[in-house]
Amino acid sequence: MLRPAKPRRLPELPRRQLLRAAGVGGGLAVGLPLYWLWQRDSPTPSGDLTFATGVTSGVYARYGTLLRRRLARDAPELDMRLAPSQGSVHNIDLLTSGDADFTLAQSDAAAAYLNADGPHADRLSACARLYDDYLQLVVPADSSVRRLTDLAGLRVGIGERRSGVSLVAGRLFKAAGMDRDRDIRARDVGIDRMPDQLAHGELDAFLWAGGLPTTAIEQLATRTPIRLVQLGDLVPELRKMQPETRHYRAAVMPADAYPAIQQGEPVNTLAVANLLVTTDRTDPMTAEALTRSLINSRDEIGNQVHAAQKVDLRTAIYTDPLPLHEGARRYYREVKP
Repeated sequence: MLRPAKPRRLPELPRRQLLRAAGVGGGLAVGLPLYWLWQRDSPTPSGDLTFATGVTSGVYARYGTLLRRRLARDAPELDMRLAPSQGSVHNIDLLTSGDADFTLAQSDAAAAYLNADGPHADRLSACARLYDDYLQLVVPADSSVRRLTDLAGLRVGIGERRSGVSLVAGRLFKAAGMDRDRDIRARDVGIDRMPDQLAHGELDAFLWAGGLPTTAIEQLATRTPIRLVQLGDLVPELRKMQPETRHYRAAVMPADAYPAIQQGEPVNTLAVANLLVTTDRTDPMTAEALTRSLINSRDEIGNQVHAAQKVDLRTAIYTDPLPLHEGARRYYREVKP
């Protein structure tokens, strides 16, 4: 876990000497030494931290890998270790138990933990709102499934037991008037296994909640014909289930999200926001440094994880249902136009 930051201070210089170094009435070159002294005088975050991600082929895992690379440049005295997990629900558990310092999690998973008054729920906070996860129902191209209710009696992958998609799946089936445990043959497997199982005929469909596009689904489409099934018809019933469903919104997968699959057709579905989550155990300096790296690396990470391109400084502060961590708040105050 984190060690306290260790400020590196140089001996104080007399005021007259500082003024001379600043080059009052002189040029920029004379003023540079004072700027260097100020930089050296500023404390830097240090220590070890654990970042919980998700299944190995999911967006969370790739995002974490690229963020760690950026943080190593921005804050070299911070050593970030990545820890795989089952997904959002598991990630929140890892944070509150002290087994992780930061994670990515869906806002509905955070809300569910708060509503259940889970252990140390009051310690949770967030550093940024990131991008939206889109609910994606994937079936073979020749499947007769056209809506969620058509999955009755079929073998359906719904994510690992403590994943964000598993949480959403239960609510989707409830909105459709179905019981996940009785009306389908549910398989608790993640995105690391579901595509292969669908390709080999071991699954009839799978549900996934992830950024667009999800690489595992793109890769599946290169070896077997698949189709995306709309979920938009469930929105009215989901709205009736509030407040537990208030973090879901009607959304449209753009026609170019998966060009090889959608053939120019958009898909109506639902979306839920992702958050960068931590706890009050994280010191503000470390939270500020990680928030800065995350925001500043948007384009860099977005070149490989397209969902990261949606990170926006103007909306990052809206981390409902969690409060902003003090360190993140300091960063946003600093960069406020």
